[in-house]
Amino acid sequence: PRLPGGNFCAPPGPSQPARRWCSHPPHQKVPLPALSPTMQMGTIARWEKKEGDKISEGDLIAEVETDKATVGFESLEECYLAKILVPEGTRDVPIGAIICITVDKPELVDAFKNFALDSAASAASVPPPPTTAAPAPPSPPPPPPPAQAPGSSYPPHMQITLPALSPTMTMGTVQRWEKKLGEKLSEGDLLAEIETDKATIGFEVQEEGYLAKILVEEGTRDVPLGTPLCIIVEKESDIPAFADYRDAGVADVKPPTPVLPPSPGAAPPSPPPSPSAAPPAVKLSTPKGRIIVSPLAKKLAAERGVDLSQVKGTGPDGRITKKDVESFVPSKVAPARAPEAVPLAAPAAAAPLPTGTFTDIPISNIRKVIAQRLMQSKQTIPHYYLSVDIDMGEILVLRKELNQETPENVKLSVNDFIIKASALACLKVPEANSSWLDTVIRQNHVVDVSVAVSTPAGLITPIVFNAHIKGLASINRDVVTLAAKAREGKLQPHEFQGGTFTVSNLGMYGIKNFSAIINPPQACILAVGASEKRLVPADNEKGFDVASVMSVTLSCDHRVVDGAVGAQWLAEFKKFLEKPTTMLL
Repeated sequence: PRLPGGNFCAPPGPSQPARRWCSHPPHQKVPLPALSPTMQMGTIARWEKKEGDKISEGDLIAEVETDKATVGFESLEECYLAKILVPEGTRDVPIGAIICITVDKPELVDAFKNFALDSAASAASVPPPPTTAAPAPPSPPPPPPPAQAPGSSYPPHMQITLPALSPTMTMGTVQRWEKKLGEKLSEGDLLAEIETDKATIGFEVQEEGYLAKILVEEGTRDVPLGTPLCIIVEKESDIPAFADYRDAGVADVKPPTPVLPPSPGAAPPSPPPSPSAAPPAVKLSTPKGRIIVSPLAKKLAAERGVDLSQVKGTGPDGRITKKDVESFVPSKVAPARAPEAVPLAAPAAAAPLPTGTFTDIPISNIRKVIAQRLMQSKQTIPHYYLSVDIDMGEILVLRKELNQETPENVKLSVNDFIIKASALACLKVPEANSSWLDTVIRQNHVVDVSVAVSTPAGLITPIVFNAHIKGLASINRDVVTLAAKAREGKLQPHEFQGGTFTVSNLGMYGIKNFSAIINPPQACILAVGASEKRLVPADNEKGFDVASVMSVTLSCDHRVVDGAVGAQWLAEFKKFLEKPTTMLL
């Protein structure tokens, strides 16, 4: 089994050769990401964390000198730095080279004290910076041989390579090109959508220019990091020169199954030049006044409507960090920019009827992750289930009254009340807001509710952070925004990784009740069914009344939550919904 990308290693079988790294606990090999579109190598300028340090989401791990500036490399998840494999000052580290090892638990750090990459991985490693006066002789730039003559005619251009869009990403799938050949590109434009091991993420342009050549077609799967994706030129008049451009780096990267035959008039492609004969990519000049901002800070600024040109960066070279955006106080409130309308997909032509007895559908990276996590949950977590019926009469009346008072763009749903009641019940019964971490049970003091959302690519659980202190209108806005981003594949990793409690609601499909699978490392998930009219006993002339009753089922991890504790949580949850005024106490 492979470790890069965060896949854990299992012990070798009887027929497998023993490998040095198989005896180590679960860990992640962190590769050097592409911190700019033109970056192909980097220099580890400084490690901001030491071996054994805890790394929180958004923490700066290291400062990496790229071809443009010194950029901070941030962590998108919590972990501990177990081993630094590339020392400070190491130059020309290629993209994808393993630079450090991280683990999930502090007690695992000591196991990596003498860790060394195996021979396969060390082949891609980089020697430390020379400390003696006899360094290896630098390779002089090769004189242009005759074979390079055709490539030397290419105008100045920039080769855009596949960057690491998450710390665990080792390969990606080009889902869709958002720009066409010949189109003008502005800084910040969406160039393509890349499917990683966790989500589909937009890849933005950081330079102005024109798209001269697409090297990797849509739908191409398992494209390695650092593979050239396209060519950008500075002048529109240079585009025709790249009509027949080919790159040796993408010779083996092909789309899954080409269905169209080559054009009859197309000339047979010339063999790709050797790497030594490839024309050097010329960097475009960086426009003055460019804003240097970290990915997390850019995301946070977009959410809060902050104009980054007004924010003063405190990072290296004036780089804007997450803390700069959080502490920014605008001089005056500017109207938030309206989101651009997303064009609706053109209606597809009538699809031909399927032939044969079955159709094989390729498994996406997201579907693979869903399958792995759900199987892990059912195989390793001792589930048990508790169900209860809740009278929703007062909630439905209150919802109607509040919707008459709220702004037109906010329409509270029953699910908003369910999320709020779940968060408050977690405060009352904190055992349900906990996680099993093998050696400890972590009891969380904040309630971040994961909300299950169905998307064309599969199930994903974006997070309503601090749901216990948010109002219903704020929860509604979060859910609407996150659900829309999830269906468009625009969620960032920190928006769906984590959470302390999950709500899955299938009531809108008419489902009366169901049992949900726990989302590890959480301890509970609430499955919500539809409300239905039922006759209930009542002290009136008829002896009965008609009530709107909703069935919910709580799935619990018996290692963390005992049966009586799960029942207490459901009792608190039921009280909040049947007497919604108690949520104000």
